[in-house]
Amino acid sequence: QVQLVESGGGLVQAGGSLRLSCVASGSIFRINHMGWYRQAPGKQRELVAVIARGGITNYADSVKGRFTISRDNAGNTVYLQMNSLKPEDTAVYYCNVNTLQYSGRDLEVWGQGTLVTVSS
Repeated sequence: QVQLVESGGGLVQAGGSLRLSCVASGSIFRINHMGWYRQAPGKQRELVAVIARGGITNYADSVKGRFTISRDNAGNTVYLQMNSLKPEDTAVYYCNVNTLQYSGRDLEVWGQGTLVTVSS
């Protein structure tokens, strides 16, 4: 079993900043990639940013230059620093983690989601 606990969402004015955190715990041999997705009302879930174990990152075009993803491998934690927030960033943000289990199997886990609301 692997659990993800997200934190850091909330209400912020346009132009403001928020930092999301996601901590993974449980039976984990190794964490591979970690990422953040978001789902706005009436829209499909979309990738926001992902970071590989070695630190290589990838971002959605809509957040490049404003959001920064980082990770703490020792703490099994991934962060998303969100700056210059826009109303269109309003969504539920989900943490996603790909883990290697002690059994040798890969397991992909989703967090429960944290709401980010950006007011204009």
